[in-house]
Amino acid sequence: MRKIAILQSNYIPWKGVFDMINQVDTFVFLEDVQYTEHDWRNRNKILVGKEEKWITVPIMNSGRRGQKIYEAEINKNINWQRKHYNAFKLNYSKSKYYKDYEWILDELYLKREWTNLSELNIYSTKLISKVLGIKTEFINSVDLDAKGIKDDKVIEICKKLDATTYLSGPAGKGYIVTQKFSNNNIALEYMDYKYPEYKQIKGSFVTHGVTVLDLIFNCGENSSLYIF
Repeated sequence: MRKIAILQSNYIPWKGVFDMINQVDTFVFLEDVQYTEHDWRNRNKILVGKEEKWITVPIMNSGRRGQKIYEAEINKNINWQRKHYNAFKLNYSKSKYYKDYEWILDELYLKREWTNLSELNIYSTKLISKVLGIKTEFINSVDLDAKGIKDDKVIEICKKLDATTYLSGPAGKGYIVTQKFSNNNIALEYMDYKYPEYKQIKGSFVTHGVTVLDLIFNCGENSSLYIF
């Protein structure tokens, strides 16, 4: 019995992604599919006061239409790493557990210079998974060389990994062809993103729709209690 989830890498994801990762035996980063602009691949949200604000990794898009996620290169001419580091420090330095977990920002923004978006996303996801105590195995779809698109590609990945159950996000109910999975003896499950509120800005809750670092800086070692 092996349960897997397959998802494109996101920039310092929201807590729902880590909930999904924790529920499976193997999590596959779906990196050999087309990179999409204005999506979660290269951006996420933080709280500035009580407002959600985007922080975005600049990507080299000119003349690269149709590039895969793993091919997406970061624009090195923009000093986004320092900008993002400062944004977190400015807006979270007074959070209860900021000092305990500030090292995460050091790892992401100060100790290395990123040139590839996929590598950044995968590194940050694995790093934060360790912080949350997640033991799931990670695989990059690039290493599997699965053919097909949409459901067919997912099923091919499931077969290569001998998966018996595929865990999808709730949006999958709108497009997954369930018969294809049953024909291949693969059970389908869907995420149900329901989480308790926690103290964010000045002790009040604002939103779930921000990077998981918001939760970690505010709840520290208790963060997993608000996810799993």
